[in-house]
Amino acid sequence: MNERIAPFLIGRATTVLQAMRQLEDTEQKILFVVDGGGALVGSLTDGDIRRWILAGGDLDDPIDNVCYGDPSRVGVDYDLASVRKLMIGQSIGCVPVVDDEDRVVDLLFWERVFTDGSEHKPPVPIDLPVVIMAGGKGTRLDPFTRVLPKPLIPLGDKTVIERIIDSFLRFGVSTFYLSVHNKSRIIKSYFEELDPSYSIEYIEEDSPLGTAGSLRSLCGAVDGSLIVTNCDIILHTDYSELVEFHEANQNDITIVGSLKNYLIPYGVCEIAGGGELVKFTEKPEYNFLVNTGMYVVRAETLCLIPEGVFFHMTHLIERTQETGGRVALFPVSDKAWIDTGEWTEYRKALQRFEADT
Repeated sequence: MNERIAPFLIGRATTVLQAMRQLEDTEQKILFVVDGGGALVGSLTDGDIRRWILAGGDLDDPIDNVCYGDPSRVGVDYDLASVRKLMIGQSIGCVPVVDDEDRVVDLLFWERVFTDGSEHKPPVPIDLPVVIMAGGKGTRLDPFTRVLPKPLIPLGDKTVIERIIDSFLRFGVSTFYLSVHNKSRIIKSYFEELDPSYSIEYIEEDSPLGTAGSLRSLCGAVDGSLIVTNCDIILHTDYSELVEFHEANQNDITIVGSLKNYLIPYGVCEIAGGGELVKFTEKPEYNFLVNTGMYVVRAETLCLIPEGVFFHMTHLIERTQETGGRVALFPVSDKAWIDTGEWTEYRKALQRFEADT
């Protein structure tokens, strides 16, 4: 097998969880499912896995149940112009090349097909403002945060908040709101000196208002929806897919959740009354969808927040549901979520960015 394409091929009996891990290691975010003889069976993207999770699918099921069964392909005698037309017309980033027995012998990625640089596949722009909740004290990063506000903690050659903003600039976002309280003057001075090309407006908290209280000031000031994110998380995901999911499902709040896998390195015992052993499970694995701290929120929902009251996003979610609103979850992979809010995770994030430079 061609070593260049091997990381993008996966057997049809592989579990969804195993496929997620392999998919996380590919920059192109696509795998091609093959049978024992190498013949093309289907394609698999993080979107396919996301739909499977949201439908209640089992992560131990084979990907044969999850993948798209009829991906576009071309023969070994393909014409490059036709491939370009196919990729543009269907908005696909990779086309497998198959032989007469439908075995995958090569993969044509967008960057390779459009080698002259005249065509690029830019991210689909999103026309939403982004609110970054940057008012907390960051006590978990003490003693750094005794001197610097948490958003200005360095991550490589940039601050955390700049890393967050950069992730949105790729999608054409140009308007940012910063909710500030702790060391707010330092944050403002930093951006005044930076003089960025994007727009920044500040939401001032006279006193701490929780993870959602300051958003009340945007009630009636923003149309449509907006993205709200904590200032200590960075997501590497397709924000256009997130927004499309939010709008297509007519959600009032969409929570971005990350799949976390936990392996218990011991045998787990279940007992009945009197200590009798009922079940013994050797080194079980558990999977949970956890809240990353990023949301897409319909602007009208912000009016449910009481004025000047300490109010968390969990309170807004509960109130939205109580009033008949729809709250849904958009899952992303574990590797797509970078948490910088406490020392262990911050060090991991620092290593990731240093590895990319």
